[in-house]
Amino acid sequence: MARRRRGRALSGILLLDKPLGMSSNQALQRCKWLYSAAKAGHTGSLDPLATGVLPLCFGEATKFSQYLLDADKGYDSTFCLGRSTQTGDSEGETVSEADASDLDLSQIEQALEALRGPIAQLPPMYSAIKRDGQPLYKLARAGIEVERQPRPVTIMSLEVLAFRPGVRAEVDVRILCSKGTYVRSLAMDLGEALGVGGHVTALRRTKAGPFELAECVTMPALEALHGSQNLVAMDAFLKPTDTAVAHMPLLTLPESSGFYLRQGQPVLVPNAPRDGMVRVALETGEFLGLGEILDDGRVAPRRLVVSGG
Repeated sequence: MARRRRGRALSGILLLDKPLGMSSNQALQRCKWLYSAAKAGHTGSLDPLATGVLPLCFGEATKFSQYLLDADKGYDSTFCLGRSTQTGDSEGETVSEADASDLDLSQIEQALEALRGPIAQLPPMYSAIKRDGQPLYKLARAGIEVERQPRPVTIMSLEVLAFRPGVRAEVDVRILCSKGTYVRSLAMDLGEALGVGGHVTALRRTKAGPFELAECVTMPALEALHGSQNLVAMDAFLKPTDTAVAHMPLLTLPESSGFYLRQGQPVLVPNAPRDGMVRVALETGEFLGLGEILDDGRVAPRRLVVSGG
């Protein structure tokens, strides 16, 4: 017999402005406790050094977290040029130092050009990518460096916001990139191209898929509401489950078709797309989940929510 989950069976997506110094999992567990949620998961890790948009999925929304994990991301970051670290950020030990005072903005812009568009990026050793079941960062902490394969990512935009020259020059950048991009690797690659080394000193995620930083709630705000036992106000921050897949076409079904779809049977929907994945909802507005268009034009259930999710 399956063990009953303890906590509230709420569903939705919480957009948290992750605080500095907290891991994604720590933020998730804290919010799960604040909400007394029975089930929760996050949609891709942010380093403790990073802040900003961290979508947390509760209940039925966890079924669609992969679509947010696969989504494009946006970041504002500060790169320090003139110092390389083991981790590629300011928490790591210094590997090398150089005088960056001769650098100017035109040199930086020229070096950044090679980092825009589709590129092959070498993941840092201090990352959660696994090798033989072990995260790379655990191997790195043990002094073990293994060969990594470059991975294709796309940097849609990489814009310089500010440049502060000096022995340790600083560059503020704004980035829009595909999933799997390591901003630390961009800083390291930029520093290497300029011959002085580089690392990240600040990182703030401003966008994750359809979600923007302005939509996020802070941890102190949630904790204050929890302290006053204002669950209604806390729950108001939860976005509907289907916002994770809002980019997909929406098909609306009558109650009769919805019944058969919930039984696992494909149904015929007039004016449906010819192929691909679709959102499916009842005429009442209730979200049913995701379906896939079959070769014969019917919609087959692929990932359904429990009624009320």
